[in-house]
Amino acid sequence: MNGGSLGQRGSYGSLLCDGKSSNNARKPSSKMLPVSSREKERVLLGITRCLGRRRFAMLLLVSLALLVFIWGSFTVTKETTSPTVRPTGSLHFDNIAIVSHRSTVCHYRVNSTLGHPCDKFSLPPPPPSGGRRIGPRPCPVCYISAEQARASMPCSSSASPVLHNLTYVVDENPVKTESHGGSDFGGYPSLKQRNDSFDIRESMTVHCGFVKGNRPGFQTGFDIDEADLMKLEDSHEVIVASAIFGNYDIIQQPQNISEAARKNVPFYMFIDKETEMYLKNSSALDSNMRIGLWRIIVVRNIPYTDARRNGKVPKLLLHRLLPNVRYSIWIDGKLQLVVDPYQVLERFLWQQNASFAISRHYRRFDVFEEAEANKAAGKYGNSSIDYQIEFYKKEGLSPYSKAKLPITSDVPEGCVIIREHIPITNLFTCLWFNEVDRFTARDQLSFSTVRDKMMAKVDWSINMFLDCERRNFVIQAYHKDLLDQMPPPVAPAIRHPPPLHRDSSSGRSSGKNSRRGRDRRSGSRQHRKAAAGIREKQAFL
Repeated sequence: MNGGSLGQRGSYGSLLCDGKSSNNARKPSSKMLPVSSREKERVLLGITRCLGRRRFAMLLLVSLALLVFIWGSFTVTKETTSPTVRPTGSLHFDNIAIVSHRSTVCHYRVNSTLGHPCDKFSLPPPPPSGGRRIGPRPCPVCYISAEQARASMPCSSSASPVLHNLTYVVDENPVKTESHGGSDFGGYPSLKQRNDSFDIRESMTVHCGFVKGNRPGFQTGFDIDEADLMKLEDSHEVIVASAIFGNYDIIQQPQNISEAARKNVPFYMFIDKETEMYLKNSSALDSNMRIGLWRIIVVRNIPYTDARRNGKVPKLLLHRLLPNVRYSIWIDGKLQLVVDPYQVLERFLWQQNASFAISRHYRRFDVFEEAEANKAAGKYGNSSIDYQIEFYKKEGLSPYSKAKLPITSDVPEGCVIIREHIPITNLFTCLWFNEVDRFTARDQLSFSTVRDKMMAKVDWSINMFLDCERRNFVIQAYHKDLLDQMPPPVAPAIRHPPPLHRDSSSGRSSGKNSRRGRDRRSGSRQHRKAAAGIREKQAFL
């Protein structure tokens, strides 16, 4: 091959087209053209040849780039919107387009013409009552897969309106200055301090439990061992937490948890010494302080005598015990989580662009009705409930009505809290805890007062989803005291076949007791026929 026919190439493999022809190019005959014409044609021929090869190279590069782009688009944006029905009655979507990162996961991107696969999902009509009263039931919920849900986690925190810096009151020797409310654990904020805490500013300092120290859980009441405290201070994207005090509930193991969640999501269960003793005696607690997925955290020096009030500490002040967590799911000790945490967060926070989610009560929407129901059920002292409601009425609390829309309820079903840990949500749960510490432990009564006071100051809202949706991802068990009162289950009766009587002479079993079921009934009929035949013979004799 003649190397000159390929032309000269530069350092990147491209042709050197400088307007001069190669010295090795074939020359036309001098006899055919004059000198000036030959020179012009030589220059023109070189330019044409150079441009042709350059154009071919450019077309080849463009074609390769187009193929790479099409292949990448196919692998990244391949999607399907066909749902599959899960056993829990929820809808599950697979293969939604995602964008994954090596160190983190970011909000997935879908085709704008398709939107989110759950956008067109709607609840089916409720089943007919059939004349009977229908109690609370779960309803279908649309989830995307756990893998896609994890990939949809936002890369950055949600904006915290107005409030950007939140610190907490420290008072090593709290003193009660007013006649009602407060505790040594939560402090004794005056009514003026309470009212000022609802005036939301860029920087705030508020009461939020653990007032006796700067490090919650260390000599503050609600004390935790150093090794556990260090674990709680680790950084995590998502955690799940629960608590059992006074040996009040039986630990429920989560189900349907993805491998990613098992690896990356800690499950923390806070218990007291009484519950720890029960678990050790029942051999449920291993040497690593784990029961299944739950990491057991033993709390000492608990601040209250009421076990349910102690449970409000991790429930509402979780951001203080776990200061380096982005998202948390709180479930009461009586509940069993049966949907992956990433799917729950995607459905009720990320998909809704919310930072706080809680279900509304399945039947009651009005605080006044809730207060009367609590008194009728003996949930708390009637006089304490009346005092709290009268206090709120003087501040402007009114019965719930449609005039409050888009707020759908004033009464939450507070056994599940789904939240992002940002200053505004941390403030909300601090102020909610302060109301529980000042008044009754029935947090449903104080929820709407704190919410409405904050919403009057900042553009922030709470996602109050349906209670039947909550029942889709958690299953509720009975409290332990109710289980102890229930009679033990009756063992099924075991029917043994009658013993076989063998004839000593022949060694064969007697036909009288060897027949069962249909054979026995047919044998009875044969016996009656034989007896009737004998009687007839006797009658003719």
